[in-house]
Amino acid sequence: MKILAIDTSCDDTCISLIKAKNHNFKILSNIVSSQVKLHAKYGGVYPFLAKREHQKNLPIVFKKALSKAKSASRRTKIDLIGVTIGPGLEPCLWTGVNFAIELAKKLNLKIVPINHIEAHILANFVGENFQNIFPAICLIVSGGHTQLILMREIGKYKILGETRDDAAGECFDKVAKILGLGYPGGPAIDAEAAKFKIQNSKFKIKLPRPMISQKNYDLSFSGLKTAVLYDFRSRAQKIKKSKIYIREMCFGTQQAIIDVLIKKTIRAAKNYKVKSIILGGGVAASQELRNQFREIIKKNFPNTKYLIPNPKFCTDNAAMVGVTAYFHQKTAAKNWQKIKVNANLKI
Repeated sequence: MKILAIDTSCDDTCISLIKAKNHNFKILSNIVSSQVKLHAKYGGVYPFLAKREHQKNLPIVFKKALSKAKSASRRTKIDLIGVTIGPGLEPCLWTGVNFAIELAKKLNLKIVPINHIEAHILANFVGENFQNIFPAICLIVSGGHTQLILMREIGKYKILGETRDDAAGECFDKVAKILGLGYPGGPAIDAEAAKFKIQNSKFKIKLPRPMISQKNYDLSFSGLKTAVLYDFRSRAQKIKKSKIYIREMCFGTQQAIIDVLIKKTIRAAKNYKVKSIILGGGVAASQELRNQFREIIKKNFPNTKYLIPNPKFCTDNAAMVGVTAYFHQKTAAKNWQKIKVNANLKI
């Protein structure tokens, strides 16, 4: 089966063609056209500008995906279309859905509506075929979402907790803006934090770990961002954009977020006696986050599987949408007019 997948949930125009058989997946193409430079001056994504770029990029990205798929496979006939319908930015979501509907009409194909959060979870199945992994605790951590989800099997989920304000990725973006590091913030903070050595600490920065000791699974990162802002302002005359200060603050911010994410995730894994801990979302591409999770799981839960996608499948892409469409192909519909987007879609 050949599945064409489309994702325009935010500012990346993503189209992929995958070959699926017996829960095994081969990526024939996975094209992502980024708008990062376009939105950098706004410090975040400007929805209607992103929509316009999606409309311009979709035909180009589609041709690239199809061309690359043809070079990877003799047969390029598409059997099914998967498209993200939410959550995300509504103007952006509609561009992908409308493009999918037009293709479906021309090719006489069914469409599978895809939940973007579930796709981030199932990104772990790209190129893999995992066995005996349920129940699992899933941590989805990105620019727009931070959620802890109990997964009993594919398609059966329960949200245990989520951020009450800023998502972790959003916090990284806002802190990076305060420090003058630009957008997106996550990779910039990750890079600066890696240059800092604890023994070289000069500013003795202390940051809060919001809600870390509360017994629920909810999270909050707005207060952390505010603490960074107050510290930065209080030292403004002394630091004068000191590289040492910026590196130390990046390290402190990153570690505060990691501490909260690990503590909440491990508590959920213990309480629900899971077989696996699964990570997904753009922030999961952070090497420091990946390493610290790996170490604590290996030390405290040696029999628990640790699933985390290749970094290129953590950020938005359409391959993960294609995999999700495969698992939900029974929900495929030819009544295209009933396919609607939902910017606040829950898993």
